[in-house]
Amino acid sequence: MKKLGSSVAVWCAVAVVVVLWAEVPVAAARLCSLEELSVCMEAVTGSEPPTSTCCSKLAEQEPCLCEYLKVDPNLKQYVNSPAVEKVAAACNIHIPTCEICDSQDLALVPDWILG
Repeated sequence: MKKLGSSVAVWCAVAVVVVLWAEVPVAAARLCSLEELSVCMEAVTGSEPPTSTCCSKLAEQEPCLCEYLKVDPNLKQYVNSPAVEKVAAACNIHIPTCEICDSQDLALVPDWILG
């Protein structure tokens, strides 16, 4: 009976790991939201350094930046702007170099990015 109990515990642990592992991509996909970066607007458009919230959101969204550029290549001029590079450097965030696919998809760009 003791052997059966330990086998059940092992299988339960494996099942939990599999379920959690399967949920990670779904959770990560939900995190990609350009609107999350609106907390950096003042640092990008003004002379104030980025807030800790801005830096944490920028770090959170860093893996998504290339995806945003694939959806709307016009965002490249904003992502590669000196102001954004300055904020990223202050946050110790590396803005990735992305190869942009030709895309006919249009994205709704938040007004705060367009200035």
